[in-house]
Amino acid sequence: MRTAIRKMGNSSGVIIPKAILAELKVAAGDAVDMRAENGKVLIEPIRKTLREGWAEDAKRIAAEEAVDTEWLEFPNDADEALAW
Repeated sequence: MRTAIRKMGNSSGVIIPKAILAELKVAAGDAVDMRAENGKVLIEPIRKTLREGWAEDAKRIAAEEAVDTEWLEFPNDADEALAW
């Protein structure tokens, strides 16, 4: 696809067509990695790793005063099968 470099404030840029964004599974505002490599500009989506941020969220939830712990009193079927 042929396009032109455009002036954008003190910088320059290109408009990325909707079809290319869809193929990359990114949207406006998503984080991407951009670099020059072998005379080409490469733009790649930055993907979060599976469960990224879960540890921090668990610590935050545990630190909150109003944590619901009533559910801990009720066993489930798997508890009986475990040999504690």
